This record gives sequence, structure tokens and C-alpha cells, in this order.
Amino acid sequence: MNGFIRVIGGKWRGRKLPVLDSEGLRPTTDRVKETLFNWLMPAIHDSTCLDCFAGSGSLGFEALSRGAQHVTMLEKQRATALQLEKNKHLLQSTNCSVVNTDALNWLSQSAKLQFDIVFIDPPFHQMLTTQAIAHLENGNWLSDNAYIYVETEKSGLLIQHIPSNWTLHREKTAGQVHSYLFIREKR
Repeated sequence: MNGFIRVIGGKWRGRKLPVLDSEGLRPTTDRVKETLFNWLMPAIHDSTCLDCFAGSGSLGFEALSRGAQHVTMLEKQRATALQLEKNKHLLQSTNCSVVNTDALNWLSQSAKLQFDIVFIDPPFHQMLTTQAIAHLENGNWLSDNAYIYVETEKSGLLIQHIPSNWTLHREKTAGQVHSYLFIREKR
């Protein structure tokens, strides 16, 4: 263990969860997380969420703590996925699924269900964001009026790669991180 994340709101507020030190893993800061979940407040309760590049699980566990009905966490690194499982059991969460998989491969399959809220926060500088966005939209993974949160390096997201039926709802820059919240409109 090399660190921890903190749940900042909801039923697990203040709980610290261990995090493995792993290359490319940078948990969303409390400041950014607070802003994001203020933005999501009208939509989070009873939502079905997908955390595409779960990493520390910071966004997924925060969503569960604040009333999401279910969160699916996708994590490519086996050791990191195992730590997510341990944290899930530590919290005694029964409404969380951890899938040890490559997010882009998983999203390239036929949609098994549709998600109300999706978190896209991949490792920086690996060009994963635009591919994930395309798979989500083209694969029918998103419910009508879904919220899609995207976190990139400050210069990382090109708006021309956003589907035409996604509306930018909010955005913010904090340090080297740029955060976007989109709302998908039914086609």
C-alpha cells in the first residue's frame, strides 16, 4: 500500500480506502471530486454508473456512497482490480461490480445494459479518451440523457471528437487537469 483515497460525501463520508502505487494511477483530487459530485447531485441517486478506467475507485466508490444504485468498475491492471475488490468488501458493498479488463475491449462488445452516468478518467497521454467516447456512443452503452464525466490532461480533449448529441454541461480546470461534464441527448 502506498496511499489512500477518501470518500468525501454520503454514507461512507470520511472513510479512507487503501490504494496501490501503480504507474499512471492518479486518483481524482478531493477538490475536483467535490465539484463533480455537486454537478451530478440531481442525477446520482438511483443511477447506474460505469467507471471506465477505475484505478483507485475514487469516483465509483464516491458515487455509491452518494446513492448510486450500481457501479461497474473496469480496471485493466490485475493487482489494482484486486485492491478494488478488497475495498468493495471493506465497505460491504453489494451493488458494485469490479471487472478486470481492458476498458476499450469491454466497450467494443455489444452493450449488455445502459448507464446513466459514466466516468472516463484514463491514464494521461495514452490517447484512450476519444476511443472510449466513440465506443460508448456507437455501442449503445448510454441511456437517454446520460451524464458523461471526462477528465484529461489540460491539453488532452479535442471537442471535435465529441458526438453531436452530447452537450457540454460544465467544465473546469484545476492544475494540470481539465474536467468536462457532458449530457447526452437522445438521437
